[in-house]
Amino acid sequence: MIAPAGALRVLVAAKPVDFRKGAEGLAGLVREQMAADPFSGTVHVFRDKRADRIKLIYWDSTGLG
Repeated sequence: MIAPAGALRVLVAAKPVDFRKGAEGLAGLVREQMAADPFSGTVHVFRDKRADRIKLIYWDSTGLG
């Protein structure tokens, strides 16, 4: 379980993403489409096309989870 310390910032992608993408692919989307740093400690939330599943990525200084 990932338990971030202190204040937590969450960014939610407005458009659905292809869930075949892994953590590195989603980090690329964070950089390109959200104009944000995927390694900043922010939780980034993505949804699939049907909006019945979500994926989260979070950098905890040891890797993307």
